[in-house]
Amino acid sequence: MNENDLSKIIVDTAFKIYKKLGPGLLESVYEGIFAYELRQKELLVETQVTIPVLWDNIKFDQGYRADIIVNKKVLIELKSIEKLMPVHAKQVRTYLRLTDLKLGMLINFNENQLTDGIKRVVNGLKVNLKKLRLCSFAGNRMNFISILARPTLPTRLEFSSFALLLPPF
Repeated sequence: MNENDLSKIIVDTAFKIYKKLGPGLLESVYEGIFAYELRQKELLVETQVTIPVLWDNIKFDQGYRADIIVNKKVLIELKSIEKLMPVHAKQVRTYLRLTDLKLGMLINFNENQLTDGIKRVVNGLKVNLKKLRLCSFAGNRMNFISILARPTLPTRLEFSSFALLLPPF
């Protein structure tokens, strides 16, 4: 199972939890339930994974922790805050770089609509942009969204809203 397959499962799981619990709970509650749901799908789930920083061949464990890592491929950072800020995506990007993972999902459950609280952060994940279709779902509607790409780093993409990689139509 690749990162994109896992991200679909992760997003579906986030929506299932949000639909039943809604916003406003503590991050730790969402994390516990999220880990449980992913394990029910027979995925390898690690929680509160220490992320060390290496400097001059010395390992520093200074408190960086990934909330969830799925199948040793996708990092999930959960939030239950009023609003996601740019620093949160930077945090995920840093975690991806330090762990050498390619895909991170930033999920804020404290939103009126969960689609506003899901961001996909990529670190060198190979994506064929010609075959990439992105959309967000609101009820039964499907809305296409744009990609925010940094021109100096063409392989590092941050999606502006909830995104799924879909096969070409």
